[in-house]
Amino acid sequence: MKKTILALATAGVTLLGTAPVHADDYPNKPVTVIVPFVPGGSSDITARAVLPGMQKRLGQTFVAENKPGANSAIGAQALARSTPDGYTMMVGSIGTFAINEALYKELSYNPSKDFTYLTQAVRNPNILVAPPSFPPNTVAELVEYAKKNPGAVSYASSGTGSSDHLSAILFRQRTGTTGVDVPYRGGGAAIADLMGGQVNVSFQNLGAVQKHVQAGKLKALAITGEKRSPELPDVPTLGEAGVKDMVVYSWQGFAVPKDTPEPVVNKLSSALRETLQEPGVTKTLQGLGFEVVANTPEEFAAFQKEEVARWKKVIKDGGIELQ
Repeated sequence: MKKTILALATAGVTLLGTAPVHADDYPNKPVTVIVPFVPGGSSDITARAVLPGMQKRLGQTFVAENKPGANSAIGAQALARSTPDGYTMMVGSIGTFAINEALYKELSYNPSKDFTYLTQAVRNPNILVAPPSFPPNTVAELVEYAKKNPGAVSYASSGTGSSDHLSAILFRQRTGTTGVDVPYRGGGAAIADLMGGQVNVSFQNLGAVQKHVQAGKLKALAITGEKRSPELPDVPTLGEAGVKDMVVYSWQGFAVPKDTPEPVVNKLSSALRETLQEPGVTKTLQGLGFEVVANTPEEFAAFQKEEVARWKKVIKDGGIELQ
């Protein structure tokens, strides 16, 4: 009899320990938002822009926790291994959720299998810039210059496998030109050498170089977006400049571990999208060069798969391989 009571008690504890999380009582404790990069970057900015709104809507504390390292893999691995109860989420980049899967043979997490996607929060295009001293002033002139000087044009990037690095590779694939990649440890160093004329061109994030273009320290040849930027209306898109099928955005999005209960996923996604569409939040993000997307979990999941497939092809065709 004692054994039966003990067994029933143990079963009760087990059932309590695995009780489903319901949306009506979620969240009832603080939520950790992993940022897999150092403070001050695009993912960090995106997280901190929405946390006050999330706290207001869901009545609970949301705390950003920076876990940088290994090109965001450390933070992403932490999310993948966390309990799928909605109390750990992450804001990551195009690299975290798409490029890393395409780039690395061995990755400590799988973006396509380990996460449930909540919303693609923001995006911003890259912009092809050069120092004023570099002879080409248009995309057509750059293509002509590169063809007359094979392998001579240097492309600065914030690092191997970054969206600006892969944009340069895709550009050369689309235009049939060659060049040399010059990867840096971060966009700041790449931009500094670009303005100093040590390198020729770069596909930098719009928000990172917009002020330098407006100040005349860099010249803009084209933008990788679907349309021109309101902040730089005279800069053509690459499509307008004659380079087809090269719309590229750097983007940030939110995710939770796979198997997070659907009601919790929907509650988090709705709160995120409502917060992102608040006029004050939208204005803040647009002022930093971001375009708010705020799509549904289904839309973001489909987009993530498309991005992985796209960059796998670019990386394979470009012969890029990292362990």
